[in-house]
Amino acid sequence: MIADLWRNFIQWIANITEPIYDFFDGLLAFLPAIGFGDWVASFVDWLRNDAPLSEPFFDGLRSFIAFVADDIFLSIFQLIPPIIFILALTFLAYRLMPRSYGLPILVFFGLLLIQSIGYWNDMLITLSLVLTATLISIIIGIPIGIWMARNDTVRAIVTPVLDFMQTMPAFVYLIPAVAFFSIGIVSGVVASVIFAMPPTVRLTNLGIRQVPTELIEASDSFGSTPKQKLYKVQLPMAKTTIMAGVNQTIMLALSMVVIAAMIGTDGIGRQVYYAVGRNDISMGFEAGICLVILAIILDRLTQAFNKPKNA
Repeated sequence: MIADLWRNFIQWIANITEPIYDFFDGLLAFLPAIGFGDWVASFVDWLRNDAPLSEPFFDGLRSFIAFVADDIFLSIFQLIPPIIFILALTFLAYRLMPRSYGLPILVFFGLLLIQSIGYWNDMLITLSLVLTATLISIIIGIPIGIWMARNDTVRAIVTPVLDFMQTMPAFVYLIPAVAFFSIGIVSGVVASVIFAMPPTVRLTNLGIRQVPTELIEASDSFGSTPKQKLYKVQLPMAKTTIMAGVNQTIMLALSMVVIAAMIGTDGIGRQVYYAVGRNDISMGFEAGICLVILAIILDRLTQAFNKPKNA
């Protein structure tokens, strides 16, 4: 009743204001139609097919990512029996937090649950993709963050790019990944790297800039070279902040790897995608629980790495 009255009222207002709307809409009739999307598509086609060295570059990058994800991480993980894998991670959790039994218990029973409901291999695939994306993000992101910390001009240029990367909807990253690398795990890793790298860059820059000026002046007074100052003063002092960025990168990479199931990436994300498409509550709940367990384990382990040894 109320909804119908409201719709009738809105329609009445629209009928009254239609001439006014048409008048103001006509004021913009002089604007030309800009084919921005066509320009981007043409540029992508040129970059993919006609740019110098484009084919060997993209083929080499595709082969490298596939090698790291499949032939290194996944192959090694699949060689380890599940019980050994579980015990090894549990022992690692205990060594990282010897005064707390919460993390080892979580790792042990969480991984046992994943094995018991039949998602072990999917978990290994997802973990391999996350580690590959995180590794590439660190290799690229930390040097860029260091460069930003040392050069204000670079910081002014890179910061808007990072803002753009972090505000772009996650699904949009799938489009250029598929355009350059087709569907499959490589596209998922590339999209995850673009989506997950900004925190590492930002917090590396922030951590180095927050190093106390007194320490920098002291290292200068002892005749330290820029390289010595970076490796012996700035990076050690910024370790906590940088590791916080790495932690965020891992979490973002995990979320993007799940979304990348839409473009053919294997792992738990594909099970979630199938469950949504089939309205399968059982599969969706099981895959979701596995993702939550994996996310919590990765988050707690990276936080444990970042804690002081005497904590």
